[in-house]
Amino acid sequence: MRTLASNARAGEMVDRHRHDWHQLIYASAGVLHVSTERGAWIAPPHWAIWVPAGVEHDIRFATGGRLRTIYLRPDVNAQLPRQCTVVTVSPLLRELILKAVDVGMLDRRETVDLALATLILDEFRQSGTPPFALPQPESPAASRAAALIAAGASPARDMAALAKAAGAGVRTLERRFRAETGMSPAQWRRHREMLAALERLAGGAAIKEVADHAGYAAPSAFVAAFRRQFGVTPGRYFQGG
Repeated sequence: MRTLASNARAGEMVDRHRHDWHQLIYASAGVLHVSTERGAWIAPPHWAIWVPAGVEHDIRFATGGRLRTIYLRPDVNAQLPRQCTVVTVSPLLRELILKAVDVGMLDRRETVDLALATLILDEFRQSGTPPFALPQPESPAASRAAALIAAGASPARDMAALAKAAGAGVRTLERRFRAETGMSPAQWRRHREMLAALERLAGGAAIKEVADHAGYAAPSAFVAAFRRQFGVTPGRYFQGG
């Protein structure tokens, strides 16, 4: 294992790149946003983003943060995800990551280093997967629809208008979206809006401001939607993940 420690300002970008080693991207403070051609992932504190070796990706810091990254050899003998994903970072895994970063590099020929690396892998494999991914559709019509939704175009909130603008029938677009993202276009839009709201909250915006921006009539309606999406209220979420 190799490691990297750096600090970043809000809005700072790391342009599209790839690594020969697997990468566990973790911010001990702040909110990360990682995107690839297949999707986008957001990770507030208490979560990290897994990027397999060879996957092109960029990193955006939604807020100022402290980046602490673990790199794993591509030939490491472990059952590791083959696609990008967000994983929970338990208190133990957090301390293990920080310890590894403090050491700098873990050499499997060294007994203590091997034990630390083994613990990191074991704890990582037990990590859950929270709903912080926004998969991107791949077919031309679904991709056009996703771009219209992301741009806030006028047809985006009417399924018939969206399908027409994307060049597909309503049922065809629904079917392709579900097959490629696991969500309907409407669900994908709501999920995208909620992830954007999560970034704004992490940046210090008030719930009323975030609720207004997301189109909710009242903060209570936004809090209820947030709880349905992430399992906790915004207050509980930012208290401890």
